[in-house]
Amino acid sequence: MSDKSQPARKAPGGKRHFWAAGFLALALGTTALTTLPMAGSAQTTAPGAPAVVLPHQRGPQGFADLAARVAPSVVRVTVTGQVEATPASVEIPPELRGTPLEQFFRQFERGQRAPRGEQRGEQRRSVGQGSGFIIDAAGYIVTNNHVVGEASAVKVELTDGRELPARVIGTDPQTDLALLKVEAGGPLPAVTWGDSDQLRVGDWVVAMGNPFGLGGSVTAGIVSARGRQIGAGPYDDFIQTDAPINPGNSGGPLFNANGEVVGINTAIYAPAGGNVGIGFAVPARMARHVITDLQQDGRVARGWLGVSMQPLNAELASALRLPDTRGVLVAGVEPGSPAAAAGVKAGDVVVGIDGRPVAVARDLAVAVAEASPRSTATLTLLRDGQRVEQAVTLGQREAPRQEARAGGAEAPRQASLGLRLSTGKAGDGVTVAAVEPGSIAATRGLQAGDVILRAGEREVRRPEDVSQAVAAARSAGRPAIALQVARDGGRAFIALPLNAG
Repeated sequence: MSDKSQPARKAPGGKRHFWAAGFLALALGTTALTTLPMAGSAQTTAPGAPAVVLPHQRGPQGFADLAARVAPSVVRVTVTGQVEATPASVEIPPELRGTPLEQFFRQFERGQRAPRGEQRGEQRRSVGQGSGFIIDAAGYIVTNNHVVGEASAVKVELTDGRELPARVIGTDPQTDLALLKVEAGGPLPAVTWGDSDQLRVGDWVVAMGNPFGLGGSVTAGIVSARGRQIGAGPYDDFIQTDAPINPGNSGGPLFNANGEVVGINTAIYAPAGGNVGIGFAVPARMARHVITDLQQDGRVARGWLGVSMQPLNAELASALRLPDTRGVLVAGVEPGSPAAAAGVKAGDVVVGIDGRPVAVARDLAVAVAEASPRSTATLTLLRDGQRVEQAVTLGQREAPRQEARAGGAEAPRQASLGLRLSTGKAGDGVTVAAVEPGSIAATRGLQAGDVILRAGEREVRRPEDVSQAVAAARSAGRPAIALQVARDGGRAFIALPLNAG
């Protein structure tokens, strides 16, 4: 089973698509669970000791009042479109659209014969359903991007039975969010956003929506985890919940106990084709930023820093003389980027932004993306062992990566590292002409054609710079040296041990 399987994004549900459940089970597989011992399970009560009576723990009093209050703001979203007829006798179920399984189905379909009377290139009608919720009395409705997709027509059904045509104001595939607008002839009941950052694991949440096209439905559960990454996009930061969520719930709201929207139900892990207690919601903090931009401009404006990032491991942290592996290593700075203008350097380690800790690359990516272009962010950096505060004016447009170039005459092999280097053009580093099989460099993944831009604390302009940096690191008793390497337009740091070979 490939490790690239991802939780399936939900889309409109419908009875004719129940057959897909078995396939989901086969494609997504299962995960193993570990049973944890109960704290104090080995203890016994001493003979004659009085029994300990725990205070009565009251459960939830029910969610009827909450559901009645917010239900008028939750809607059914129906989409129609025209799709090219495929050579298969069945269409791809909405539950699988927008997931990695869609490509599999299309490949499968191409190997089948077209139904009688249906030729390749003909168009046929496609219908699907999802969920949404009203965020503005003027008729603005939030749903998922994968619900509306490339639909030619979108319709919204309110709880009072009215069906209204909807216009797609804007979509954001990177967070799988979309904004619709309906004209209702008067104000509509709108929900309020909550603070998803205040959610704690174990808090009660309520999911509402349109599972399997059945209409308004309410389920309840708890927050199972926060900050989940499921491979859905560059800004993965999902709330995980065991509140039952099924295909068709996509785009529906996840409420806290106060009836505030703290998430947008977006994906499920479904080894059996339906709910197994693992659902994912986009947090309200991220959604509010995206939806506000869509409402104002029809598109999302994200901040841009202009760095490539690399996670830290123990070996790399030691080579860079860092106290621990917390933070994000700046592997490269794009020329002309906001980071370059602010003086951020390759080799800096970002440990905070605007007072928020940065432990992994996602923390920095999400924080920068949520900031407005032309706003000022303060980075907390570790540089040469010192803590530095650096103000950066963020940009918006992503600059193209610069291709590294190299060439010139070969230089002698670097002793014990297994590298043969050749000189490059001025200021472009040195090229790895060859890597000795089984050498330290080979075990760390260096390849012929790589360009070494930095060795330790010094920039590299000729092969001798690498030799001198290695010698200095050995003289200082360091266990490894960090090389900044460019490959295929990207940059990364590689730690080479110095006490082997």
